Amino acid sequence: MATVTRAAIPADEFALRQTLGDHPEANFECERIVESGNEAVMPLIWARDVGREELESSLDEDPDVKEYSLLADFGTEMLYRMVWVDHVRLVMEMVTTLEATVMNAYSDGTEWEMRILYPNRDALSKTNEFCESHGLTFEVLHVREMDGEPSGRFGLTQEQYVALTNACEQGYYSVPRETDLDELAEQLDISHQALSERLRRGTEVLVEEALLVGPLSGR
Repeated sequence: MATVTRAAIPADEFALRQTLGDHPEANFECERIVESGNEAVMPLIWARDVGREELESSLDEDPDVKEYSLLADFGTEMLYRMVWVDHVRLVMEMVTTLEATVMNAYSDGTEWEMRILYPNRDALSKTNEFCESHGLTFEVLHVREMDGEPSGRFGLTQEQYVALTNACEQGYYSVPRETDLDELAEQLDISHQALSERLRRGTEVLVEEALLVGPLSGR
């Protein structure tokens, strides 16, 4: 069964180490990381809280970066395509041998936090074995298994999935609203408070799974 894992890797054990050290105030977010040749990976990466000139000066000197190109500049954030050639053997092992997908990654300068989709739980175990044998750090923060139910694809419980979809179908999120919590709770045969909690928690889970790339809340 496919497994989605959040894991942390120390910044000094992964690519972009020198650039991160030059700009501790910056943060970086990878939208995807794919293989690029036998010993390189190519991420699409957002850079924030750092100026273009200062950042590119560091990228020019960073031994982990073979090449890069600016795709978009929005002033406060920039999107780059890069090729990383050093300190990427863990990701290479995941995306090639283990057939995993690095869904996204985030760094605040001290570590990289990744969301990884493995084809099965055994591939996650092999990642741990690979790190142990190569002296690498791989701290698993959260693991969930995807099942055939729609709710499982998004990390929701079945109750949260039913509450959210029913609320949407009944017009709870419409403007103006076509129903209220009392009516929805009565339809689902649960209390007003229970429904409110399911909607709140379900929305939080969806944001974490679909939009939030940074550290998990509470860390």
